[in-house]
Amino acid sequence: MPQLDVDGATLTYDDEGARDGDGVPLVFIHGWTANRHRWDHQMTHFAPKRRVIRLDLRGHGESDGSARTIEELAGDVVALLDHLEVDRFIPVGHSMGGMITQTLALSHPERIERLVLVNSISRMTYSRGRGLLMAASTLVPFRLFVATNIQRAFAPGHPREEVREYIRGSSATPREVVMTCYAAMRAFDVLDRVGEISTPTLLVHGYHDIQLPVSQMLRMAKDYPDAVVRIVDAGHELPVEKPAELTSALDRFVTGQA
Repeated sequence: MPQLDVDGATLTYDDEGARDGDGVPLVFIHGWTANRHRWDHQMTHFAPKRRVIRLDLRGHGESDGSARTIEELAGDVVALLDHLEVDRFIPVGHSMGGMITQTLALSHPERIERLVLVNSISRMTYSRGRGLLMAASTLVPFRLFVATNIQRAFAPGHPREEVREYIRGSSATPREVVMTCYAAMRAFDVLDRVGEISTPTLLVHGYHDIQLPVSQMLRMAKDYPDAVVRIVDAGHELPVEKPAELTSALDRFVTGQA
């Protein structure tokens, strides 16, 4: 497994697929407490057609280090792509990864051919009651905090053993990384700037997402100059709840069919 040292962190990544395939590389960016294997279905589907790249963000999966801002995490993605000599690309970001993706689109618009946001938003907005609940949740034992958030990420009825598996994986993320990235997401706010992103954008969201509600995604979608919206019967963990549906939507979008 290839690795790259970037500013005190060792990033683990995969770089697969046809170098002479159709279109620019797809770059998959996972979310909070997840890892690069969230994208297994998409990697398998796209690798025969084009170059596909994914990484474990610092402190997640098989990468070490920690980051305090979304901008730092976006800088890691740029460093990896520079190392791989990738100029233009299509970033596909889930949840926190979508925040990173929007940051890339705003800071390096010349490098972004298309943009895909999966269950992501431009600003964390809570009602007073939910804000108090989320603030209180940081006071409970760490493993309970992680387990509660991951449990809520799946739509009702998702197989319990699969949910437990993802809880175990997320709980392996170091506490410092979990909490600093949680704070980074709460501080993230580019809602007033998304109108600057003129790149064709696909926003795919789970209808049952209570972590980042679909209403918040629609609030930002109206400000994107060139956006396509897809709502899927899933929760927040769309890449693993409905992988085939997400892959199909991605395929149509990156080939210009939607």
